[in-house]
Amino acid sequence: MTSLQKDILELRKKKALVQMGGGEAAIEKQEAMGKLTARNRILALLDENSFQEYDLFVEHAARGFGMEKKVLPGDGVITGTGTIFGAPVCIYAQDFTVAGGSLGLMHARKITKIMDHALKMKVPIIGINDSGGARIQEGVGALAGYGEIFYRNTIASGVIPQISVILGPCAGGAVYSPALTDFVFVVENISKMFITGPNVIKTVLGEEISMEDLGGARVHAEITGNAHFYAKSEQECFEQIKKLVTFIPWNNKQRAKAFPPKEPIFEKTVNDIIPSDPKQPYDVRDIIKSIVDDSDFFEIQELWAANIVIGFGRIHGETIGFVANQPMVMAGVLDCDSSDKAARFIRYCDSFNIPIITLEDMPGYLPGVDQEHAGVIRHGAKVLYAYSEATVPKITIILRKAYGGGYIAMNSRHLGADFVFAWPSAEIAVMGPEGAANIIFRKEIMEAEDQDAMRQEKVKEYIEKFANPYVAASKGYIDAVIEPRETRAILMHALILAKSKEESRPEKKHGIPPF
Repeated sequence: MTSLQKDILELRKKKALVQMGGGEAAIEKQEAMGKLTARNRILALLDENSFQEYDLFVEHAARGFGMEKKVLPGDGVITGTGTIFGAPVCIYAQDFTVAGGSLGLMHARKITKIMDHALKMKVPIIGINDSGGARIQEGVGALAGYGEIFYRNTIASGVIPQISVILGPCAGGAVYSPALTDFVFVVENISKMFITGPNVIKTVLGEEISMEDLGGARVHAEITGNAHFYAKSEQECFEQIKKLVTFIPWNNKQRAKAFPPKEPIFEKTVNDIIPSDPKQPYDVRDIIKSIVDDSDFFEIQELWAANIVIGFGRIHGETIGFVANQPMVMAGVLDCDSSDKAARFIRYCDSFNIPIITLEDMPGYLPGVDQEHAGVIRHGAKVLYAYSEATVPKITIILRKAYGGGYIAMNSRHLGADFVFAWPSAEIAVMGPEGAANIIFRKEIMEAEDQDAMRQEKVKEYIEKFANPYVAASKGYIDAVIEPRETRAILMHALILAKSKEESRPEKKHGIPPF
């Protein structure tokens, strides 16, 4: 055996030892909790044989509290590069079998190194979080590591896609890295995110709550809005990530990959979806499915703020971002949460060159003391800001109701929409016919012998005069009133026309959005 052959055998032994992470017992414990190991997660997500690992032999440099005697393989995190459907990505996965995946300084530096690599190479970064938090024995070194990760999350924002996958605990300061990224994925009974855990809450406030009820997957997908995708298993989560990657570009200098165009396959036609009674709800996702290629709509934050629908679809093979009021939930009104949801998605699409189609059917902003005190003015202004700031192609279809401030907020001509179309069923007015009639014709109604009959007559008069698309069209605020069956063809035409759109903004460091 030559010297080189001996060296190769020694390398293989060292690699095999480090790749075992915390050892067989720790791996068995991880699998007993229904969790894959960090390495198997990476291999399950990436294309077969595409993973190239870096910094395998990095070791912690901690001294004190007995740390100098401890060997932590890979310092509890695996980093490298690979591909998903051939698209290159950078990736890291915290290894809970090694010191609970705790973050020390070298652990953090492995992460920041692969983040720097992703930013330099202009490819997406995927982080799989499964960690007990900061490594207490390393003190301020661990805190410094978190700070350096947060800084890079911020610098990379809007330049490369950043994806966080919560597959275990993610507590304390660690939660701020996922919060700074573009998309957060959680899995039922596995993901846990919170600033302070149940024990601290019990000690400080005397309240008892389980980890699941405090910061489980369902909580963040449905109540807080911190998670964008919810899955029942790790494998389902990986399939969601793979699908997302097909819709988004590698970086902000490119467009998303185009696919071969396909006709919608949804069984209902656009004409069949909206009820004749304007007060009856319907599922706006059916409208989207009747428009997009292969009727394939990839919804984001499905469980949170469901009165607005956001997600990706394709028209003629090109990725499109959809923002749509959902009449099935709260009549599709805008409130604090739905405003945040829409505004953030609009800004994401604008950052990554994804055209935005807005489907409008809503009676305005949600009234009430709770909303006013929760800051609906500030939250609602985020939608105005996001649409006004965006320079990607912006197209609006007014399906039915477009009342008051809601009409303006949902990508109206006045906020810089490139095209605004309306169906004949569109109602564009300052407020709904009933409320408007009660104000405008109050005196006539009060003096009438049959007030109900007079009210109905005035409501009808208001509808005929204002609750239609033609007054707005006569002023040029609507580009065309179209038949529903024409929608897909007109959208394709508008998107082709707007593909080479150029629009500048005044030079500035950055704006001051209503956070």
